[in-house]
Amino acid sequence: MTIEKENVEEAAIAAFRSQFGTDPALVVSAPGRVNLIGEHTDYNDGFVLPAAVNKRTAVAAGPRTDNKLDIAAGNLNARLQASMDDLSSGRARAWASYVHGVAYLLMARGERLGGANLAIYGNVPRGGGLSSSAALEIATAYALLTLNNITVPATDVIRLCQKAEHDFAGVMCGIMDQFISCLARKDAALFLDCRSLDYRFVPVPPHTRIVVCDTGVKRALAASAYNVRREECAAGVTALRRVLPDISSLRDVPVAAFGQHEHLLEPTVRKRCKHVVTENARVERAVSDLQNGDLSEFGKLMYDSHLSLQHDYEVSCAELDAVVDICAEEDGVYGARMTGAGFGGCAIALVDADHANQVAGRLADEYPQKTGKTPKIFVCSAEDGVRIRRLS
Repeated sequence: MTIEKENVEEAAIAAFRSQFGTDPALVVSAPGRVNLIGEHTDYNDGFVLPAAVNKRTAVAAGPRTDNKLDIAAGNLNARLQASMDDLSSGRARAWASYVHGVAYLLMARGERLGGANLAIYGNVPRGGGLSSSAALEIATAYALLTLNNITVPATDVIRLCQKAEHDFAGVMCGIMDQFISCLARKDAALFLDCRSLDYRFVPVPPHTRIVVCDTGVKRALAASAYNVRREECAAGVTALRRVLPDISSLRDVPVAAFGQHEHLLEPTVRKRCKHVVTENARVERAVSDLQNGDLSEFGKLMYDSHLSLQHDYEVSCAELDAVVDICAEEDGVYGARMTGAGFGGCAIALVDADHANQVAGRLADEYPQKTGKTPKIFVCSAEDGVRIRRLS
């Protein structure tokens, strides 16, 4: 059994020394994230409100004198070596495809990368909806760039990492996960317009905590169903464009206009579009509530978001619903909802700091009774994004 280490940077450095027999030149780590509200809106050009959490993926890196990329995955006790000239899509094992994709796309944009040894260690739950993939992509990108003394604008790195997930992992994710993993700020959420990439930080009150509950349900259906949801949203845009010719995505559809024209949509597509249209409106209201310190109203919007994901977008599951139901009955909880793509993974609650351990304890007691599964529970606050540390 692998024991999770909280200091993932030191764990990655230790893995590097063990695997390669020398010290790394640098270590880079990037965080996982929760999305406080705004689910399945990012690939519809909409609004999101994520925050980074204190679960990270670290990449320790050192140069090679040949043209090879040698990757050791500390959590998996696995290692894979490939030529830098042979990183084409689809040829690596799943865990390495993200790394290969980032390296390949950096070179495709003209960056001159030398061979590298990389050791990876992370404690972002894999398959838990906290975006372990984006954390790995961002950490890899900055490790390779820093190792080769290359500077690339952050938004270019973010887009490149998103494309790596599209082309090499086959998941047509929006841009939120890579964005927050790169640019997050401690004690703040990030309000992001996924079309323009305009963003601003919204302070998270210091007397709050984010309780994250990993349901233990692996998201076996998430990748394929996620892509189906994207197709359903696109079908809705095509149908609505007949009466709303100026729209290019669901982001452009006001709630009132959707209500007027939703009868044009096939029932399943109608439900999917209803979630996205109303979720965008919820995010905008939630940002205002958070800025005004109205955590009660903010929490109500979290619950509304979960109900919409449960009934209209149909990406929740019994275990995620159980977490939300337990949290809703506990003192000190402002709101709760699933986070991530769905079909398992994590649910979150925004809670008063003085009640955080109590909420976590109740989940630990009641969730197994309701589901027969053992959860992993983390009490988090909003953390910084990518972190680079040179060692030599």
